[in-house]
Amino acid sequence: MPHRLRALPFLLLITLLSACSQNQTLRGLFQQTTPHETYARRLQQSGLAETALGRDWLRAADQALRDSLLVKLPYQESGFFPADRAVALGLRYGVRAGEAIQVSLTLAPGTAAPRVFLDAFELSPDQPAPRHLMAADTASLSFRYVVEADRQHLLRVQPELLRGGRYSLSIRREPTLSFPVQGKSDKAIGSFWGAGRDGGARRHEGVDIFAARGTPAVAAAAGVVTRVNETPLGGRVVWLSTADFNAHLYYAHLDKQLVQPGQRVRVGDTLGLVGNTGNARTTPPHLHFGVYRSGALDPLPFVRKADAPAATPEKLPAELGQYVRARAPRLLLRPTPATTAKALAGRTAAPTIPLLVLGTVPGWLRVQLPGGGSGFVPAPAVRTAVPLRREKLAAEAELRSFPLPGAPAVAALPAQTAVAVLGEFGGYRLVRQANGRTGWVKAG
Repeated sequence: MPHRLRALPFLLLITLLSACSQNQTLRGLFQQTTPHETYARRLQQSGLAETALGRDWLRAADQALRDSLLVKLPYQESGFFPADRAVALGLRYGVRAGEAIQVSLTLAPGTAAPRVFLDAFELSPDQPAPRHLMAADTASLSFRYVVEADRQHLLRVQPELLRGGRYSLSIRREPTLSFPVQGKSDKAIGSFWGAGRDGGARRHEGVDIFAARGTPAVAAAAGVVTRVNETPLGGRVVWLSTADFNAHLYYAHLDKQLVQPGQRVRVGDTLGLVGNTGNARTTPPHLHFGVYRSGALDPLPFVRKADAPAATPEKLPAELGQYVRARAPRLLLRPTPATTAKALAGRTAAPTIPLLVLGTVPGWLRVQLPGGGSGFVPAPAVRTAVPLRREKLAAEAELRSFPLPGAPAVAALPAQTAVAVLGEFGGYRLVRQANGRTGWVKAG
């Protein structure tokens, strides 16, 4: 069996690639090579990029950027990396200027630690290629980055070759500024960005945080006080310049101002006291809080309460890494876990087509079609892929990781091998041997 002779040096090369980095590494905006790019370059240099599995790994990485699924934050997923095939997960999510994104991935206890690559990208309608933001690689990893503009971002998650296991992934939002009114939270905001003012003549360029008169209005970031004055609209105001955030913070309607221009302040220092001066004389006391950076920005993402940390499940769902099949004659795969989402074009499954479960969220499964496309399906819409029938192979066959002629071969099955047929797709059968090994063979 020639493929076994080829497997030994191939596995040795994979071991060498895996040994290149044992520690977590982070790459930011100004560093040229990410861990993922370094690994891909080593695949090229070693010749592995010309093998079926190497080509599939590079293809999966590219497909994750072009064919991502859409999720809402906060997002948590229990997922699975199969060891016998190359996979990469691409997730898109909307972000707002001023918030920070926290990404965490943890392997399930007892899982052999693969090297996993996490890469965050910014998508922009006027840029043809995603702009890389942050990267990490290790067995258990986490990174945080600050959002500069309202955009869609994309997270790609991909393990190294021939390594698999179960994991938990969390993507959540955090504020980048402290809350500007002492003892209050975003629940005290009573008027939001964009609300009409003066009969619709202008829009609200900030948020109004309601509190008792005399409540301290505090520095939401360290910086320098640039202006302390009084205006017809804002009444008694304070402007704070924050070098760390490249922004100017605006505090208006103060009852008293307690700082001077040029004064340096730290987070939590009192700048003034909440009141209703200026054009707020007829309203209850509140702080009008604004954020300016080459124009006004919505302050809410800067100060909104952080998403609750996702709890790592003690027991991961049993469906992970298993094959399922549709209960109904036609199952639609969706780009996001919502029944209202329009189905993905061309991504449907008949009851005989096996779907590999690669991720789970409450009520939904993220599945992969035999041809490689993926999507979300309602968990009750599928069932375990019990055998369609049992048979013996009429002739020797190569067991492949997916149903394509160029797919990596994982074993050679002699004629008369007893198998259970779990599904069919494109002239191939998904079979399981008595020892539990599963793969695709060409139909005779």
